[in-house]
Amino acid sequence: MHLSVSHRVVAVSCSALLYAGIGVAHASGPIPKRPSQSAPSSSVQVHAQPDIDWAAYNGNVDGQHYSALALINRTNVAQLKVAWQFDTGEKGNLETNPLVVGRVLFGYTFTGKVIALNAANGSLLWTFDSGVKNSQPSRGFAYWTDGKNARLFAGVLNFLYALDPATGKSIPDFGEDGRIDLRKGLRGDYEQQSVALTTPGIVYKDLIIVGGRNPETHPAPPGDIRAFDVRTGALRWSFHTIPRPGEIGYDTWPPDAWKDAGAANNWAGMTLDAARGILYVPTGSAVFDFYGGDRIGNDLFADTLLALDAATGKRLWHFQGVHHDIWDRDFPAPPALVTVDRGGQLIDAVAQTTRQGVVYLYDRVTGSPLFPIEEHAYPPSDVPGEKTSPTQPMPVAPAPYARQRLTEDMLTNRTPAAHDWALQTFRTFRSDGQFIPFGVDRQTIVFPGFDGGAEWGGPAVDPAAGVLYVNANEMAWTGGLTPYNPNAGAGAKTYQAQCSICHGVNRTGSPPAFPSLVGVTTRLTDAQITDVITHGRGRMMALPSVDAAKIAELLEYLKSAGSAPSEHAQDTMPGGPNMQYGFTGYRKFLDPDGYPAIAPPWGTLSAIDLNTGEYLWKIPLGEYPALAAQGIANTGSENYGGPILTAGGLLFIGATSYDRKFRAFDSSSGKLLWETQLPFAGIATPATYSIEGKQYVVIAASGGRDPQSPVGGMYIAFSLP
Repeated sequence: MHLSVSHRVVAVSCSALLYAGIGVAHASGPIPKRPSQSAPSSSVQVHAQPDIDWAAYNGNVDGQHYSALALINRTNVAQLKVAWQFDTGEKGNLETNPLVVGRVLFGYTFTGKVIALNAANGSLLWTFDSGVKNSQPSRGFAYWTDGKNARLFAGVLNFLYALDPATGKSIPDFGEDGRIDLRKGLRGDYEQQSVALTTPGIVYKDLIIVGGRNPETHPAPPGDIRAFDVRTGALRWSFHTIPRPGEIGYDTWPPDAWKDAGAANNWAGMTLDAARGILYVPTGSAVFDFYGGDRIGNDLFADTLLALDAATGKRLWHFQGVHHDIWDRDFPAPPALVTVDRGGQLIDAVAQTTRQGVVYLYDRVTGSPLFPIEEHAYPPSDVPGEKTSPTQPMPVAPAPYARQRLTEDMLTNRTPAAHDWALQTFRTFRSDGQFIPFGVDRQTIVFPGFDGGAEWGGPAVDPAAGVLYVNANEMAWTGGLTPYNPNAGAGAKTYQAQCSICHGVNRTGSPPAFPSLVGVTTRLTDAQITDVITHGRGRMMALPSVDAAKIAELLEYLKSAGSAPSEHAQDTMPGGPNMQYGFTGYRKFLDPDGYPAIAPPWGTLSAIDLNTGEYLWKIPLGEYPALAAQGIANTGSENYGGPILTAGGLLFIGATSYDRKFRAFDSSSGKLLWETQLPFAGIATPATYSIEGKQYVVIAASGGRDPQSPVGGMYIAFSLP
């Protein structure tokens, strides 16, 4: 449905089209040289300037998270107050980086409705409700204009919509009645495919280029990168991340893998050098995430930074960050374009952050690494049917921004009892650092954990000074493999195939991200469970391959399994002929009180000089309020969503899951200059823009990561009095 739109709303929105030229032209042009952000605050000059938009995901197609605004700066940021707030009326995880074009802010609600707000006062202009049931993250939008016409591209589950920014109505001559079904054109029956556009595509000239989030279990479609005509929705080009015969990389997979292998997809978003027409596409792992017996080889172009010709999709260069990934080490965020100084020579570069806690830096034209990358030897897997890569790449510099190997001296000392528990438990694990293959029926430490290191929020960069700012998690997780039992029942097979990767073989999960399914049939009705399987919820994607008969069998299994499942429950999973093992489930290494079983920091924020590879500063980010009340402060905490950087010398970031803080740091020193507590945690990347000489900073606040904290759904903007 559409809310009624008044003549006043249309007038405001048409104004947005007039202002759009500023933001979009800036997004598509060459990067101007700007003063270094390390300049002292006394040098900041505040003077009149035209309104500045936030006209692309993360501010610009260059991935920099940067704004030239300096109206709010080091000298006055402490005066920030709430300018306006808008309650979506929905409660659930909001990860949206809002788009601001002219005087209009575009955002999502938890269920995937698109909203347009007056960016000066937060009043609602229009709402677009696709009618598609959605609870997947919706992180942002893409915007196109030719100066006369404009289109707002919004992803809702598997659909890409083209909306009129002035009215919120879908544009009927785009795709099929205003939308493209991204399941189509991949492989086989499209209704059996599962794709969700959780992170927006990117606009290059008259193309909208997209990836998508794919399942992490069989069956999964291939992660093709596709470009569609912005006006008609017609497919213009497609790049196969699982190569077909005759394509580069085909020999890194088993023969004909392209017919049934899945994923190697771009779920994290892309970056564009618009002046050169080069598209940078980071990809994730192939399915199955943790056992690759059916995909022996390096599996190009999974876990790869691809440089493509944006006009044609032709590969220009690539770098694979993980060979034959069995650790779910996806490239988690769009890379950032930056210019670095090497001996007086300015080099245009591209920087890619990773879950394993390192940053790679390349010449963005040639793909040559700007710091040496070494292939390190790692032990082989002892799991039958698995064949790991003998080496994996790691950069010599910069040093990792997250610890790499968990040892006994790094365990928690929060209390003597917590330490003793952690020590005894740790000694049952294998902890030998990065890229250690999982074993059967023994847990292996993954550190930093499955959620990073860096995550989907991505870094901010100072485009002129060459400094990268990255927030990171330093949590320890564990994982392992378990053999399948070919004699298990049908419902058990479906559970192991589709559910155990997140909820574990024993169904206990790792709350809150992966809830326990023990006794789930006493908490939810059959219809509610069926709805989650059919439509997905939160991190869980829809499972179209699980038909009504399989759902009935799965429900019977969940009901009969009881409330105390065996730790070593053995089921079976349909898959390729070499699929003999499943994943025991994501598990955080937490102490009995629910705190990390390792010593702080548990989350950090770092500034890295990419000219030299040296750290300028590194600080803990976030804390646990209950521990802070006990005098255990500045521990850092898990954080999701990224920072933004301004010419006023400020680094704004929410992200912290537990303390619900929104902060501003001095970008040159890491000193905290301002903070406020949000009603709900800001698990999203903020945005900044100006209207009539007034600068605003806005963040989506929703919570949802900490079960003890409130959950809502608001957009909150701050400005100077």
